[in-house]
Amino acid sequence: MAQKLLESSALSAFCGSIATMIQAGITVDEAVLMLGENRERSRFQEVCALVYDHVVSGSMLSEAMEASGGFPTYAVGMVETGERSGRLEDVLRTLEMYYDEESRLFAKMNQNLRYPATLLAIMCAILAFSTFAILPVFTSVYERTAGSLTANSVMSIGASHTIGIVSLVLVVIATLIALWLLFLMRSETGRQKVIRLLEKIPFTKDAMYQLALSRFTASLATYISSGITAEEAMLKAMQTVEHEDLRKRVERAHEAMVSLDNPRSLAQAIGECEVFEPLYARMLNVGVRSGSTDEVLSQFSLAFFDDAVSQIDHAIEFVEPLFAIFLTVSVGVTLIAVMLPLVGMLTAIG
Repeated sequence: MAQKLLESSALSAFCGSIATMIQAGITVDEAVLMLGENRERSRFQEVCALVYDHVVSGSMLSEAMEASGGFPTYAVGMVETGERSGRLEDVLRTLEMYYDEESRLFAKMNQNLRYPATLLAIMCAILAFSTFAILPVFTSVYERTAGSLTANSVMSIGASHTIGIVSLVLVVIATLIALWLLFLMRSETGRQKVIRLLEKIPFTKDAMYQLALSRFTASLATYISSGITAEEAMLKAMQTVEHEDLRKRVERAHEAMVSLDNPRSLAQAIGECEVFEPLYARMLNVGVRSGSTDEVLSQFSLAFFDDAVSQIDHAIEFVEPLFAIFLTVSVGVTLIAVMLPLVGMLTAIG
C-alpha cells in the first residue's frame, strides 16, 4: 500500500470533482475513472487508479480511499459518514472547501518562510566568514603592529569572537528550523506534523483548536443527520478528533451524556464541558429544541473554520516582522563583531 498522502490541493480537487460528477448523475466508479484519465503520470493518477480498482471490486468509496493510502484519516472517516447518512455529496463539498483553504494557508506559510530562510542562510555564511576568516586576520595584524596584544586588544578580540560565535549559533538554529518547516510542508504527511507543532505554540494554539473543532462539528452534524442517537453520534465523531485538548473535552461530554446518575443532553454536555463557547452552546440548545441540530452544527463548523483561518492569517502576519527584526539584529551584531577588533587595532596603533 502506498503511504504518501496526496497534497491538500489534490485532495480538494478529488473531493470537488467527485461531488460535481455525482451531482451530474455519474456513478462513483465512473467518476473516479474519468478523474484519473488523461492526466500525466503522477501520485494523483496512481491514487485514482487504486481507488477505481477497489470501487469496481465492490468496495465503498471510503474503503477504496483508505486502501489507496493517499487520503488522511479524517477525509476517509468523513466520506464513510457521508455514505452511511446519504449525504456523500455534501460531505465531499465540505472536504473540498476545507482542503482548499488548508492548501492556501500552507502556500502562504511556505512563501513567507522561503525568503527569510534564504536570508538566514546568507547570514550564516557571512557570520561564519567573519568569525573564522576575518577575525584571525585582525589578530595577525595586531601582533605585527604592536608586537604583542594589549589587554584592551585581547578583550576586543575575545568579545568579538564570543559575539560572532553566539550570533552564528543562533542564526544557524533559526535557519535549520526554517528549512525543516519548508521541507515538512512539501508533503501532506509533513503538513500534518506542522499542524501538531502549531498546536503547541502559544500564538497558534487557539487557531488549531478552532480548526479541530470545525472538523469535529462537521463530523457530528453528518452523523446526527444520519438518524442515529446523539450519544452514538458523539462517540463516532469523537473518533475523528486528533487534537489532544479537544478530545479530552469531547470525552467528558460523552461521559456526561451516557451517565446513569444524571444524563445530559447534547447541548448541555457540550456547554458544561466547554467544548463550545457559551454563546454557541446556547445556540445549539435552541437548534436541538427546534429539531435542526445538524443544520446548526453545520453552520457552526463553517464559523469555526473561518475563525481558525483568520487567526492563522494574523499569526503569519505577526511572524513576518519578527523575522525582519531578527535579521536586522543579526546584521547589527555582525557589524559589531567586525568593528570591535578594528577599534582595538586603532587603540594599539595610537
